[in-house]
Amino acid sequence: MTRTYAYASVALIGTLLVGTGVAIYLANSGSDDQFAECRQGVVAGGAGTIGGAFELVSETGETVTDADVITEPTLMYFGYTFCPDVCPLDTVRNAEAVDILEGNGYSVLPTFVTVDPNRDTPEVVAAFTDNVHPRMLGLTGTTEQTHAAASAYRVYYQNHDDGTDPYYLVDHTAFTYLVLPEIGFVEFFNRDTSPVDMAERTACFIEAAR
Repeated sequence: MTRTYAYASVALIGTLLVGTGVAIYLANSGSDDQFAECRQGVVAGGAGTIGGAFELVSETGETVTDADVITEPTLMYFGYTFCPDVCPLDTVRNAEAVDILEGNGYSVLPTFVTVDPNRDTPEVVAAFTDNVHPRMLGLTGTTEQTHAAASAYRVYYQNHDDGTDPYYLVDHTAFTYLVLPEIGFVEFFNRDTSPVDMAERTACFIEAAR
């Protein structure tokens, strides 16, 4: 998985450099940005090019939209439950950040959106999220629904299911997205971000939005 993930990351970085994905290189966000003091990076084309409406299926089997999910500051992560290393580590890191934020008086919803809906049924996703954090919301759906949500957030993924291996891997990027109600996407966090740093940066955006 590590080598596969590395290849996927290299491919994605090449895409980012031509401006079609999340810009992981820093740029001047402009003095008119209410979140300027919080940002450590911006998106090529502006934050408005990331995120948007989606329709998915919750871990309880209900069809939900972005309006149903993002009712409070939300940390969104795209991955899959059969992921052997990256996803468990990242989602646990996100859960730790949420607990730090809660201790400081901020309510933030951790969410997990699958890019492997064929295996990640609502029941499978629920078991995964319940094991990570009691408030983590798992989201799945049809192949079309999950692809649309991933595309909205510029998530790269490639499924290696050839029909012969039930433990196939899925290459995917591993950013976590901070989304605020009525505002939308405001920031992303990469895999190197610590729980403390994520919590501090998230709190900054929440305060700036008030």
